[in-house]
Formats: sequence, C-alpha cells, structure tokens
Amino acid sequence: MTLKSRLSQPNILVAPGIYDGITAAIAADAGFEALYLSGAAVAYTRLGRPDIGLTTMSEMADTMALIRDRVALPVIIDADTGFGNALNAQRTMRTYERAGANALQVEDQTYPKRCGHLADKSLISCAEMVGKIAAMADVRASDDTLIIARTDAIAVEGFDAAIDRAGAYLEAGADALFVEAPRTGHELARVATTLRGRAPLMANMVEGGATPIQSAGDLQAMGFNLVIFPGGIVRALAHAAQGYYRSLHTHGSNTPFAGRMFDFDGLNACIGTPEVLATGAKFAGGGK
Repeated sequence: MTLKSRLSQPNILVAPGIYDGITAAIAADAGFEALYLSGAAVAYTRLGRPDIGLTTMSEMADTMALIRDRVALPVIIDADTGFGNALNAQRTMRTYERAGANALQVEDQTYPKRCGHLADKSLISCAEMVGKIAAMADVRASDDTLIIARTDAIAVEGFDAAIDRAGAYLEAGADALFVEAPRTGHELARVATTLRGRAPLMANMVEGGATPIQSAGDLQAMGFNLVIFPGGIVRALAHAAQGYYRSLHTHGSNTPFAGRMFDFDGLNACIGTPEVLATGAKFAGGGK
C-alpha cells in the first residue's frame, strides 16, 4: 500500500519520529505503518545542536538512504524550506526521492529556518512558496511521492492567513497540508474544521511545544489524517542518556544502571544480529 492510499483511509496514520537506522528499525518492529525522518531530530543527534537550520540537505539525504537500507516502511522526510529557492527545492526533491523518501514536507519559512515551536520565525511570500511547491511537483519522479506543504503563518501573520496560504499551496500542487503550531486546542480543531475534505491534514505533536498535546484518536475525531511525533524519541533517549552517563561517572560501572539498559545479547537481538549472521553464513559457501 502506498502512503497516498493509506492517507485516504479513515483511521489516522501515526508516524513516529526517527533519526537513524536503529530508531527506524525499532519503530518498525513496534508496529507503526510509516515513519517521520525529523530534521530537528537529526540536528539534535548528528550535530548536538538546536533546530535552527544548521542541518544540510546532503546530511538529511545520507540519513534517509541509510534508513531506507534498513526498513521498507514509507518514510516522510523533513525537507525544511527546500534549502533555498525553487531550484534548490527541485534538487531536494530529486535527491530525497533517490534516497528513498515517500513524502517531502516543505515549509514557508525563510532560510535558514527554525523549529516551528520557537519564537521569531519569518516567512517567504505566499507567491514564492507557491512557486517552490509547483517546482517540486514538476520534477518528482513518481506521483506517489507526496508533497506535504507546511505553513508557519499562524505565529507570524495570524490564523486566517495560515488558512489562506494552505489553500494556495494546495492549488500549487501540494498533496497534503500541515498548518504548524496552533496555539490552543480550539485553533487546532479550527484547522481541521476549515480544511478537512480538501486534502489529507497533518498534525504535529511536540512535547512542551506551542500546541497542546492530543492523542491520535482525538486528532482523528477532529478530522486529521496524519500525526507525527517528531522529536519525542530524542527527548526520551536524551533523558535516558543523561541518567546513564551520570550513573557511570558516579559509580565507575554500569552495574547500577543494568536494569535500564540492554546487555550485549539483548541489543544484538533487538537489531537482528543472529538473522544477519545467518544470512551471511548462507551465502558464504556460494549457497542460494
């Protein structure tokens, strides 16, 4: 089933955030139907930096290719602003498709962008964003590769402007819409009420962000088709890592932390080491 056909079904699609092969594999094993490669999560983990536009297109594409080598699930990739103008956005589309992405989320912030839940964002004009979306649609290799158009206009130009921009982006060739950072549950519901039926709608749940956290079921009832939890895994792992390193520094051993971590065999079972070794052994003697 393609991502496009899945989004036409009545049940909301939950796409957890990932940032590398192991998080992708663990999320797939948990039973999710699609994954979200978060630009913020890549910035947090590869760079140890905030989501303020420091991550490059090539770093994201390299990460996408490694994930595609590990899992077969549809992956929605954060394309930020397309990393420049319409020509840059076209190159991003071509590169991400070759790397194995099934959908690109592109936004209308200026470049470099910043996290949608940080203050002091700025936007390009609606006309420039319309051209960027049309340019991306013009070069995609497959109609099954989706363009998810994101607008950050609520915080900059207000709610009505965000809705107007979303409509313009849909007309330009976007396949799904993402109005970022509604500030209240009421605004979140208004997004769905205003736009549902025009295109699949995506919601973004950021722990501690501008939008009140809602469950997938509640979002489905509002009219959303897709929800991402982009940075939750990094927040969970960073919290665990902080405790781990403090424990090791204090005790000089991992024994006190052992109940909160895999041992050697446990991690190998998680990542499929026995299966990989069995495959290698099968072909080592020229077998089929």
